[in-house]
Amino acid sequence: MTQVGEGQDADESTPPVMTFGAPQTGEILAERYELVQHINNDSAGRLVWRGVDVVLRRPVAVVMRYPGGDSATEMLQAAVAASRVVHPNLAGVYDAIDEAERAYVVREWVDGRSLRDLVADGPLDTWRATAVGNAIASALAAVHATGMVHGNVHPGTVMISDDGRVVLADARTDGADSQETDVRAVGGVLYYALTGHWPHTEAPLRGATAGHGRAAIADAVRDANGVLAAPRQVRAGVPAYLDDLTMDLLDTNVAPPSSDVLAAELARLDVPAEDDYLDNSGPLRFAAEPGEEPSPLAAAGGRKVALGIAGLLAVALIGLLIGISTLGDNDDDPQTDPVAAPSTSAPVSEEPPTPKIRNLKISNARIIDPDSRNRSEVRDAEKVFDGDRDEGWSTETYPRSNFGGLKRGMGVWIDLGGEHTVKSVQVNLSTPGASAELLTGTIDGPSDKAGDEQVLTAYLKSRIGQPFEEHDGTTMTFNGFDADQKYRYLLFWITELPSNGNGFKVGVQEITVQGS
Repeated sequence: MTQVGEGQDADESTPPVMTFGAPQTGEILAERYELVQHINNDSAGRLVWRGVDVVLRRPVAVVMRYPGGDSATEMLQAAVAASRVVHPNLAGVYDAIDEAERAYVVREWVDGRSLRDLVADGPLDTWRATAVGNAIASALAAVHATGMVHGNVHPGTVMISDDGRVVLADARTDGADSQETDVRAVGGVLYYALTGHWPHTEAPLRGATAGHGRAAIADAVRDANGVLAAPRQVRAGVPAYLDDLTMDLLDTNVAPPSSDVLAAELARLDVPAEDDYLDNSGPLRFAAEPGEEPSPLAAAGGRKVALGIAGLLAVALIGLLIGISTLGDNDDDPQTDPVAAPSTSAPVSEEPPTPKIRNLKISNARIIDPDSRNRSEVRDAEKVFDGDRDEGWSTETYPRSNFGGLKRGMGVWIDLGGEHTVKSVQVNLSTPGASAELLTGTIDGPSDKAGDEQVLTAYLKSRIGQPFEEHDGTTMTFNGFDADQKYRYLLFWITELPSNGNGFKVGVQEITVQGS
């Protein structure tokens, strides 16, 4: 289960966090909210905790910042404003408290995954992406109707609950935010949902990723002039009207619609009746009622489709006339029998189908430890791909984060058993705070110190994406793979260990590779 804030990294402008007032597991805030588990920190240095309302006995999310006072004013004001808007696609805000040494907001806990994590498994199909876009636009329409701005729409703040509900959380505004930037952010969310790439040149809007965390969300494809590739150029099968709408929202030269108009337009798109991806308790539907006027925005794409269909019909008519003429000239020739003659025309296909993304099987794994003395830590590598996150491989405990100054690092080498197109690698760790990177190579050295040194030396020449530095989450996702390259061997290389209270140690619980 994830919440907004998971895997998000603080940017360089984030002020240092004070330790006075730091929360503890089991602590009860305001004599009501018990802290159960620290989930992560978001980009503003706020702590995200899973908690329990001991009065109402319901799960809650506690977003905390310390110290409180003036430094937490914006967070508390945004929470108070958000609490005034009730909408099925907005995370409910229950409480906002300033205790001077710390301040915290208590909001709805959403059992599910962020859009960021969901798309890490592969882009959404067209209708699900449209459904997500409609839900977010509907939530923004409710916010904007009060004159307020959300100011924090990105894949990390869009949650998909286990029951299919789409929830926008964590409003955070400043003077640079406007209702227009909120609406344009929906274009970014649509682009990301459809392609798995972030369309902005900067890191995803405040809170998604920054610095080394950008490895978790792939940058968009651009040409030599930096022009953004349209979704249809990145992925086959995206309808023209949705492609046009997404690109218009991202184009600062095109005036965006208001959030309520955008929500209505997305609601008109015809989602298959059997697709119950979204909770239908929201105020807007996805399938148009019989007799409804076609969408003005969809009509633009619809005209393009209609012209294309008209062109195909014209070609078919000409072909039919030629065929009739030919038959008239060859009545006695059995070779021209339209029933007996096989068709030589190939089906029209605009783009080749997108290869299906799936979990790739890891055939072998071993621990790479070139600076070892007794090889005591090279056991249990098979546990990193056994499907059980409760068991994994772990380092020993060291006195300092740099392996006590004794090693350059340690890693897990995996063999996919053959060459594959790889989309992403997800590594689940036992403890947040580790620094690591993903490497690749083409050699498989022997399982000894010399072989480990050979592998490390060769693989350090080929990094995948950007490294994670003191990552504040327990999941690292690497997406920087070359779509035109095949991969077989990968090396997850750990350079800094997190503290476990008694020293420095980390466990690799599970490694998942996705590709085709």
